[in-house]
Amino acid sequence: MNVQIVCIGKLKEKYLVQGIAEYSKRLAPYVKFQITELPDEQASEKLSDAELVQVRDREGERILAQIKPDAHVVALAIGGQLWSSEDLAEHMDKLGTYGTSHVVYVIGGSNGLSDAVLHRSQSKLSFGRMTLPHQLMRLVLVEQIYRAVKINRGEPYHK
Repeated sequence: MNVQIVCIGKLKEKYLVQGIAEYSKRLAPYVKFQITELPDEQASEKLSDAELVQVRDREGERILAQIKPDAHVVALAIGGQLWSSEDLAEHMDKLGTYGTSHVVYVIGGSNGLSDAVLHRSQSKLSFGRMTLPHQLMRLVLVEQIYRAVKINRGEPYHK
């Protein structure tokens, strides 16, 4: 299975880069894994509603350009479904069982995801009602993907 994370923004914090590198290394024996970082749209802190939509749309165009037509897309969104680690594992297992070989998880920038990206996604996933920085969310997602792979293989998860 090919697992890709398409995300807005470049990681700058060393601890996040190191954590993601560790889980990426752990995933390597099980799935083809890649992270595609895209530049965030430069915008002021105070945006009108129309400007906010424009920023999300421009980022959304860059995101959609990275997604293959046959990919199953899971958008991380505040209004998404709440899944347990076991739910994520089951979702990934079903996709693999029924022939989906490319799964793309999308993490938007600090302004969220465009309507076009949300519309393209087959699933919307929320990690809870708390707001987390999108850079930290990347590490949490990679860890959960690794955990899901281990659950599906019936292997112990080393903490």
